[in-house]
Amino acid sequence: MSSQQQQQQTVNLNDLDLPSLQQVKVQLEEELSHLTQSYGKLKGAQARFLDCAESVESIKGEKADVFILTLILFFFVGNDYLYVPGKLSNVEKVIVDIGTGYYVEKTLEGAQKFYKSKEEYVKQNLEKLQETINGKQSSLRAIVNVMQDKFQQQQQQAATAK
Repeated sequence: MSSQQQQQQTVNLNDLDLPSLQQVKVQLEEELSHLTQSYGKLKGAQARFLDCAESVESIKGEKADVFILTLILFFFVGNDYLYVPGKLSNVEKVIVDIGTGYYVEKTLEGAQKFYKSKEEYVKQNLEKLQETINGKQSSLRAIVNVMQDKFQQQQQQAATAK
C-alpha cells in the first residue's frame, strides 16, 4: 500500500460517537482555516506576479534617461509605501527578484516570460488548493449532518425513556 493510500482511510461517520465527531469537526475546521489562509496568500502572490509582468510591459517603448517615480515598500513599518524619484538608465534589461533574496538581470522579454510562468504556476496550485478546500468543506458538511442526526436520535431516545 502506498503512503497516500495509507493516509486516505475511509471511516463511516455513523460509526463514530458525538465526541469523536466533534474532534474530527474541529480538526477539519482548523485545516480549512489554514487552507483558506494559504489560498489568500497565493492569490496575493499571483496578483504580484501579474503586477510585475504589467510593470515590465509598461517599460517597453520607454526611452533611456526618463525620470520616473519608483515604489519602495517598507514591510517593517506596516506595509507603508514610499515613492522616490528615479531615472531609467537602461530600458532593455531589468533586475528580477527570483526569490530568497536573489536577483538576476533579464531582458524585458525574459522578465515577462519569468513572471508569466510564475503566475501560471501559482494559478495551477490555486486550482488544486480550491479542489482540496471544496473536498474539506464537503466532508465538514457531512460531519455536521451526521452530528445533527445523532443529536436528534439522542433526544428522541431520552424522550421515549421518560
